[in-house]
Amino acid sequence: QVQLVESGGGLVQLGDTLRLSCVASERTTSRDLMGWFRQAPGKDREFLAAISSTDRTYYSDSVKGRFTISRDNARNTVYLQMNSLKFEDTGVYYCAYRGYFTDPYRDVLGSPDEYDSWGRGTQVTVSS
Repeated sequence: QVQLVESGGGLVQLGDTLRLSCVASERTTSRDLMGWFRQAPGKDREFLAAISSTDRTYYSDSVKGRFTISRDNARNTVYLQMNSLKFEDTGVYYCAYRGYFTDPYRDVLGSPDEYDSWGRGTQVTVSS
């Protein structure tokens, strides 16, 4: 199983920018999917963004236009660039991996149960 480790979270102020990183333990498959979720206190895990092996990207409406997902295959790393952070962005951010994905599978993007591996999360707190 692919192991994932997130980093880059922290305490920021409203409107700040933050970039999260997720490093995979090994080279991932040629048709994989890397995703980002977050979980606020007392809430369900929420899909944010995903990127395929061909760099096709997918975003939830809540972050579209503010967050950007990208990947560096040479470093086995996926990033989440977060701009214009809001109070409601506060939560634990998780990186996730799915071993096989093509665009016809896009209906599975938002379902945590459809991912094969998860990181342990990194906390992002947005304060005034």
